[in-house]
Parts: sequence; C-alpha cells; structure tokens
Amino acid sequence: MNEATGTGDKEPPAGPHRRTARSNNEPRASPANKMERSPANPGKSPPKKKRPASEPSTEDSAHTFEATAAGASTELGMLVSAFAGRLSEKAAADTCQMRELESLLTEARNLESHLKEKKTRLKQTLAVISDKLQG
Repeated sequence: MNEATGTGDKEPPAGPHRRTARSNNEPRASPANKMERSPANPGKSPPKKKRPASEPSTEDSAHTFEATAAGASTELGMLVSAFAGRLSEKAAADTCQMRELESLLTEARNLESHLKEKKTRLKQTLAVISDKLQG
C-alpha cells in the first residue's frame, strides 16, 4: 500500500523514462562532466598531466660539483692547518717539558754526587775521631 502512495522506505526503480532524485549538493551532469567521471574513477576529475621534473644541466651539475669540491678543499685545508698548528704547539710544549726534565735529572745527579762526597768525608772524619779515642 505504501508503494502506491510513494511514501515508502524504498525508492521506485528508475526506468528509462523516469528521472532519479538527486540532492541539491550534487551538480548537474553535463556531457563533458559525464565523460570526466568514468566508472573506474567516479566523482574524481581526470588526473592532471605532470610535467617531468627538469634535471639540472650537466654544466650546472659540474659547476655545483666544482663549488662543493672547492668549499670542501678550503675547509679541509683549514682543518689541516689547524691540526698542524696544534701539533706544533704540542711539539713545543713537549720540547719545553723535555728540557725541564733533563734539567731536573742533571740537578738530581749533581745532588747525588755531592751527597756521596759528604758521606765519604763524614766516614773519614769519624775514622779520625775513632783513632784518637783509641790511641
């Protein structure tokens, strides 16, 4: 009974002469619009053709490479120079420390020989005193 009045839950089947109901939000289908919407891609516009990414020319690549290589060479030169400077500072510090150690060693040897001489003189003095006490 609801089917006759058209107030039922189901829509009547769309025949060749019947129009289907569409919502207000849906655009009217034009022939061009119908061609754009294919069954494989419903509701979407056709994909846009993408331009191939332009690759830099070999001259630009060579220039970029040369600039990068020159920058790297400059930076490497600065690093080597800084390293050489640090090495020379270390070498100077090591030389200074070696001189100081040699000086201390010489002083210690001189002190050792001086103490040996004093020990020998003290033994001689004690021997003289011992001889006087016994004699």
